[in-house]
Amino acid sequence: MRIKNKVALVTGAARGVGLAVAKRFIAEGARVVMADINEQALAAVAADLDAQTLVLDVAEEADWQRCSAWLEANFGKLDILFNNAAILRAGMVDQASLQHWRQLMAVNADSVFLATHYCLPLMEADGGAIINMSSSSALMGMPEFCAYTAAKSAVRSLTMSTAVLCKQRKNGVRCNSIHPDGINTDMVREIAMTLPQHVDKDYSRSIPFVCQPDDVANLALFLASDESRHINGAALNIDNTATIHPPY
Repeated sequence: MRIKNKVALVTGAARGVGLAVAKRFIAEGARVVMADINEQALAAVAADLDAQTLVLDVAEEADWQRCSAWLEANFGKLDILFNNAAILRAGMVDQASLQHWRQLMAVNADSVFLATHYCLPLMEADGGAIINMSSSSALMGMPEFCAYTAAKSAVRSLTMSTAVLCKQRKNGVRCNSIHPDGINTDMVREIAMTLPQHVDKDYSRSIPFVCQPDDVANLALFLASDESRHINGAALNIDNTATIHPPY
């Protein structure tokens, strides 16, 4: 019961990391709101969980306005914001279209700005934790994913700005970012199938130790709990040295 009775919003909760984090938060006593754009998938996975659901397009400002109003009406506050929703698309800078760039920026970076903009006021009375999913790609060059890496770098910078702002306001809100390498999720496996022939299509075998959704959930729980009360503005790598050592 490390986050008992805390109100938590998890985006991209219908599968992968979002689902794993939602389950972990529920198991540790939080009152969880699972949000996703895929209403059917969200309803299916949440059917057996003690959580509320919210259909949310994280790239749309009107949806965040509706979400924050709903949270205030139903809970009166928010303690934990886990910004996880994202899309992964390959594209090199000299090949990707402007539409590709804008779509990934909207879903992966604009969404974190909108979430923080509309949810931070719900957190400032009692403090809380904002946890932003970034990526190891934000800390190193990955030419195959120019827009994705740029968006995740923006998430890292926004995390730092938000953390300092909250410290200056003394509102008790902490903001940190998580930087995993490739996680063994449907999204990563799907993109792996589109990569060049030399890439192992079975992602779970392509490197000796692969990050699992539960590995991220463990870290997210720590950051959401009071155990991490003096950690603010940090970039936490969960990548088995990927950002400090050449590929296997």
